[in-house]
Amino acid sequence: MASANWRLEGEWIKNCNCAFGCPCDFNARPTQGYCQGLVAMHITKGHFNETKLDGLCFAVTVHFPGALHEGNGQAQPILDERASPQQREALGAILSGENSDEGTLFNIFSLIVTTMHDPVVAPFEFRFDKKGRTAHLVIPGVLETDVEPIRNPVTGAPHSIQVVMPEGFEHRGAEVASADIRSLGAIKFQTRATHSSLAHVVQTPQGVAA
Repeated sequence: MASANWRLEGEWIKNCNCAFGCPCDFNARPTQGYCQGLVAMHITKGHFNETKLDGLCFAVTVHFPGALHEGNGQAQPILDERASPQQREALGAILSGENSDEGTLFNIFSLIVTTMHDPVVAPFEFRFDKKGRTAHLVIPGVLETDVEPIRNPVTGAPHSIQVVMPEGFEHRGAEVASADIRSLGAIKFQTRATHSSLAHVVQTPQGVAA
């Protein structure tokens, strides 16, 4: 059971190397047989016990040689340089999964990652528009990703599609979009026009609250 009182509300990005629709959301295998991607969050309101986390950002880049549930993953946390040492410790305590109930997002993540690279502390440029299906994240020298709407292949018009997951452990619903990724840290990869999920989330020790 969770041993700390924490809550994260905010803007959530999940971008990966798969085709639009992220097979993981459908319990299917990755498009190319392996997973390279990232999650990132701008915390609009949050805390870990008495430590406030409002306004901070974090990201995690990942590589899995097969489907996520098969494990053997690598991950690298990236923490907002504006965070105080106490706030960095709080974010690390959340991301570790040690303060989350069994079967919740960060707990599952801790079980399927076997190589955790040293965290990076860096500045974040984070822009997010779920309704417009656009996002922009730059962490200089570490990670860059841009999100735009999927385009109709004939007319070029923006395409709108949502994924609703009533029992999802990451989010309850997301806009699906198109991502370009350039990861330059310990986990290096590059994609163009691959999957993106944009969501507003509330994560707690007991899992997704909204």
